[in-house]
Amino acid sequence: MPASQTISAAAAITTASVPNSDANANPATTAASAAAANNSSSSGRHQLRPVKYDYADSFACTYVVSVVAASVAELATYPLDLTKTRLQIQGEAASVATIGAVKSNMQYRGMVATAFGIVREEGAIKLWQGVTPALYRHVVYSGVRICSYDLMRKEFTQNGSQALPVWKSAICGVTAGAVAQWLASPADLVKVQIQMEGRRRLMGEAPRVHGSAHALKQIIQRGGVKGLWKGSIPNVQRAALVNLGDLTTYDTIKHLIMHRLQMPDCHTVHVLASICAGFVAAIMGTPADVVKTRIMNQPTDEMGRGLLYRGSVDCLRQTVAREGFVALYKGFLPCWIRMAPWSLTFWLSFEQIRKMIGASSY
Repeated sequence: MPASQTISAAAAITTASVPNSDANANPATTAASAAAANNSSSSGRHQLRPVKYDYADSFACTYVVSVVAASVAELATYPLDLTKTRLQIQGEAASVATIGAVKSNMQYRGMVATAFGIVREEGAIKLWQGVTPALYRHVVYSGVRICSYDLMRKEFTQNGSQALPVWKSAICGVTAGAVAQWLASPADLVKVQIQMEGRRRLMGEAPRVHGSAHALKQIIQRGGVKGLWKGSIPNVQRAALVNLGDLTTYDTIKHLIMHRLQMPDCHTVHVLASICAGFVAAIMGTPADVVKTRIMNQPTDEMGRGLLYRGSVDCLRQTVAREGFVALYKGFLPCWIRMAPWSLTFWLSFEQIRKMIGASSY
């Protein structure tokens, strides 16, 4: 018999012997094998679960969730942001030069008087004037800042599972806030100009813009594409400080409470951490916010150059020289009152949505 036929016959005999050996096997052994197979199949099913987990924790999903949570918080607290912006403009050189006879009636209102004045003189709906570009801003700003912070935090720790040291968290917060705000600065510029339109019309001045699209068009016509970043330097400075207060404080306080008080990751922890975050963010960000608002609101020439301030340092110097250091904290109360519920609403919404879709705690 040829060698090839011998090998084929041996292989056939070996193959045929396998079912017989299985049939004569011990029933207990067969049952154990079946159980092992079931366990293997079960573990295989369990191995599919991280796929859903990874998707919920992905960059895209985190981005969308942060934008949704920020939009909810913005709609709920926007009237306080409008009030804050109006307060920060009071007393600046532009107001003194243009208000004239109605100066005593329009100047130096407090937070409550400013809010009621807007409702009485312009209508309650005007408390949400400029909310559309504010929402556009969060599509860029909130998504970038949360995802950037999360990526940097994971680089500093084991996949973000450990609490960051304060100094590392501060670096992550400042960097994430600065990058996000620089990208979102055009939407912020449009928002500030629309917020001031109601007040300009009450002072008898011609309206500068009639909506978000018109404001965007006017800015580009006067200063070109680079005009969209007017006031971006103080804006970025403010965002860096605010996120140093918000992201860093929230992350640090949350893990501190959970570790020191042995509390689970729950709504109580989120509330306490977000309240602290809003307070620290208001303290650190208000001076830069005042400078940013005044630079963005100042009139410009045909070339898009500001007529009142040469830059953020010049605006800071003029504000302190004419109105005192305390002017840098104009609008602090509504800023803090807004940041506290904004931070609370944002973080509660953000954490709850992540929990609903099966993502890990932030």
